[in-house]
Amino acid sequence: MDPRYEIPRRAGGGGGGSANSSPAPGAQSRRRKMPPRPADYKLQIIIIGSRGVGKTSLMERFTDATFCEACKSTVGVDFKIKTVELRGKKIRLQIWDTAGQERFNSITSAYYRGAKGIVLVYDITKQETFDDLPKWMKMIDKYASEEAELLLVGNKLDCETDRVISRQQAERFASRISGMRFCEASAKDNFNVDEIFLKLVDDILSKMPLEIPNKELSNSILSLQPEPEVPPELPPPRMRCC
Repeated sequence: MDPRYEIPRRAGGGGGGSANSSPAPGAQSRRRKMPPRPADYKLQIIIIGSRGVGKTSLMERFTDATFCEACKSTVGVDFKIKTVELRGKKIRLQIWDTAGQERFNSITSAYYRGAKGIVLVYDITKQETFDDLPKWMKMIDKYASEEAELLLVGNKLDCETDRVISRQQAERFASRISGMRFCEASAKDNFNVDEIFLKLVDDILSKMPLEIPNKELSNSILSLQPEPEVPPELPPPRMRCC
């Protein structure tokens, strides 16, 4: 045979190669790669509130670490997925962002039923968004489970100079709703955003049987004990959730 066309044989010949031959590069690492651990819990959270209060901005800041100055109004519903770990458990969150316009109520009402947590948002610079809170509470009472955890959020804390709703007003409103917590946040400044969702998830988990005691909670979860009052002559600091 012409040597130009001769096909070189594998070293060791035979049908399986030498017993001392090394595996292909990367083969061992591929064999050792473990599949990701499945989530211990899958939780649904919905964000509700009037149009323009920053529901989409809060969701995207938490899930994607992004902020859009000119967000378009949500049409119907949108959602994001984020996985977190709390109390030694892996939790897959499905976060639903609902439209604030009344014409979408018939669509968004279906998402209340399976929600384990509900974030009710208003804009601290717009009185009408706060005045709408009783309307949203009627939606919650009508469609949501009584076991759903509730969190009231005053958004746009970065616009403190334009504030029209005091913290005390919102605290009084939340105190009249059984089990509702309250805090203020800024999606733009990324202030209290992670705390909103992580504390809500922690409250949900506290009602589930867990192997990890409360004292082993992550330090990233902030206490909801009220902070000491600031002397009148000093400007009030931003208060951490909740």
